[in-house]
Amino acid sequence: MVKEFIKNDKKYWEFIRELRNHPEVKKGFIEQGYIDRFDHTLYMQRLGSQFYVCLVNGEPAGYVGVIEDDIRVATHPDFQKMGVASFMINNLMERHPNSMAKVKIKNEASLKLFESCGFTRKYYILEKE
Repeated sequence: MVKEFIKNDKKYWEFIRELRNHPEVKKGFIEQGYIDRFDHTLYMQRLGSQFYVCLVNGEPAGYVGVIEDDIRVATHPDFQKMGVASFMINNLMERHPNSMAKVKIKNEASLKLFESCGFTRKYYILEKE
């Protein structure tokens, strides 16, 4: 399996949007709303240069981005448990060493991911559901 870490390009915008809206992926994010094509295009026009895509054997497998030092990461379910997310986080941290991750307390997969990449739990934000 050949993994590549590349800068985001317009040709990956729809992949990122579809992955972010994927029901298995969406549940791990703090914001749960559906992202439509129009809003996503505006977002990518503004911030798309701060995202990277992981290709596995030439096929998009996930994305990672950092906005104001806050990491966003998602791996397509077909590529989960293959080291794609840790590959992306580790590559991202070489370029953005001061970045952090906001992770839902109940998101055990993300907590394990970030801790396996050397992150430690520092703060808890409590809110009423």
